[in-house]
Amino acid sequence: MNSPQLTGPLIGYTVGVTAARRREELTALLRRRGAKVVEAPALRIMPLADDEALRRATERCLTAPLDFVVATTGVGWRGWLSAADGWGHGARLAEVCRDATVLTRGPKATGAVRAGGLSEAFSPATEATGELLTWLLGRELRGTRVALQEHGGPLDGFAAALRERGAEVIEVPVYRWGPPADPQPLRRLVEQTARRELHAVTFTSGPAITAFLATAEESALTGAVLEALRAEVLPVCVGPLCARPLEDAGITAHCPERGRLGAMVRTLEAVLPEHNRREVHAGAHLLTLQGNAVLIDGSAAAQLPPLLAAVLRVLAERPGLVLSRGELLRRAWIGAQADEHAVEAAIARLRVALGEHAGLVRTVPKRGYSLRAPA
Repeated sequence: MNSPQLTGPLIGYTVGVTAARRREELTALLRRRGAKVVEAPALRIMPLADDEALRRATERCLTAPLDFVVATTGVGWRGWLSAADGWGHGARLAEVCRDATVLTRGPKATGAVRAGGLSEAFSPATEATGELLTWLLGRELRGTRVALQEHGGPLDGFAAALRERGAEVIEVPVYRWGPPADPQPLRRLVEQTARRELHAVTFTSGPAITAFLATAEESALTGAVLEALRAEVLPVCVGPLCARPLEDAGITAHCPERGRLGAMVRTLEAVLPEHNRREVHAGAHLLTLQGNAVLIDGSAAAQLPPLLAAVLRVLAERPGLVLSRGELLRRAWIGAQADEHAVEAAIARLRVALGEHAGLVRTVPKRGYSLRAPA
């Protein structure tokens, strides 16, 4: 083998990262574990072009006591208090919130609220906004004032349900989700998913999934992307709430019990090798195929281009079985235009990558190719 020894639980795997916030942190966690990372932010957080909307909402909160305050995200809550401080309203806003019943959606919002010296009366274990609404609708709301901190977009249904029960709702728009500054990386990520060149795609928010699927639809690749996510490409989400848009599309995602980046990466470490790792005997050797990496007898490893890894994986399904050029072309060149000469070139490149073990890939004249049968 010509490649150096490679280590790490995610060696050989290519992982797509769609996060906007904390993308660098997630990318570093994955690369430290040996993964190749494809970065493609699906969204960006857009500060309000005019802070007057947030300022007017804040001042409205201060005109009379609040009965309920709903904190939906940690970053949004901190952003709101920071902006209020800048306008000289920070202390008064904290006092008004302290006298109200505070509800939080999930541990991040809870942590931000507690860091500000407040405590929450209710926080659903599921992190679902719907549970917050159910809790509120179980109270007498007529004549109450509710401050609703939004997270990336208006919560129209939530606010409307409270108003129907007689509450005055003050919607606090801290930030909005917008399209990425450069849409090309996301388009490429969608195309790589459809071609199954990725082994996993990670999502840290429901809106990012929605944007990812919308890009697939714009590229006329929805069917191929959904099929890939049901098969070779593993979708991994930071939590069950994030995963709901995938579930609505009939896709089962893997999520950690706690909605944290580190927990999501550990989930990926646990499930990806189970999903995409196999050991086969070829000749006198044990081959481990892990993503785009091949290990021989548990030691020397080579990173292969996705196409060569696909060819080797097809051959390894039944060592000793001869596959024609046409069969290899059909099974390894998913979504790509090629002819049988491309198969010959790929086999030659695969042998070069295998170095001293090139003889494990056999040519059977006038029939095709096979991985050498176990000794």
